[in-house]
Amino acid sequence: MTRAGLKGTYAAPAIGKAFEVIELLATRPEGALITEMAADLNRTVGELFRIVVVMEQLGYLRKSDATDRYTVAYKLLDVAFRATPSQDLVRAAMPEMQVLALEAGQSCHLVVANGGRGMVIAREEQPGTRGFALKVGAHIDIIHSCSGQVILAFSNLQRAERIVRAAEEERSISVDRSWLAERFAVIRRTGHDSRKSPITHGVTDISFPVFGFDRNVVAALTIPFWS
Repeated sequence: MTRAGLKGTYAAPAIGKAFEVIELLATRPEGALITEMAADLNRTVGELFRIVVVMEQLGYLRKSDATDRYTVAYKLLDVAFRATPSQDLVRAAMPEMQVLALEAGQSCHLVVANGGRGMVIAREEQPGTRGFALKVGAHIDIIHSCSGQVILAFSNLQRAERIVRAAEEERSISVDRSWLAERFAVIRRTGHDSRKSPITHGVTDISFPVFGFDRNVVAALTIPFWS
């Protein structure tokens, strides 16, 4: 027996509001009160109160005892790693990253494509007192960053175009495909990318592709070092 109304789109208001809260708090590192969340999301406090409380009880949100502000808890990142291929990738990469950081005397981080952005899924600090590294969970510009262009350059044409289109949609930008093609040709010819960081003055990024057993690029391993 078939059930009516299963075709097309479906509505799950509570789930939708929960993700709205998470996405909002991702832009508010200082956290937010429920009243502030309601105002920013154009919803009532009553619509969000129970959802936020349940998310806190489940460990996905953390409430400050001092300010009553909510922030996203690390459980969300933990679940994401365990539910995606990132877990296996990080497990395989960390021993090599530890050796690299020790021998090079520099920090390093691992970046994967996440929609139209790059995301840091692992980092290893250099053993000295001075270094530079992005934090786990940080998002990067996949179009212009060293890591992002390495991932794109070694991806097949269909995947690279899908990522570029996602970046255009998420950021409301238009990407010059001819310029990208020229960059990709240089990166593929040299096997890596190295240039001044567009974000941090005095830092040079060097990035290499990381391939899976199927020979498809899965990540970029990047060392940002003071130069």
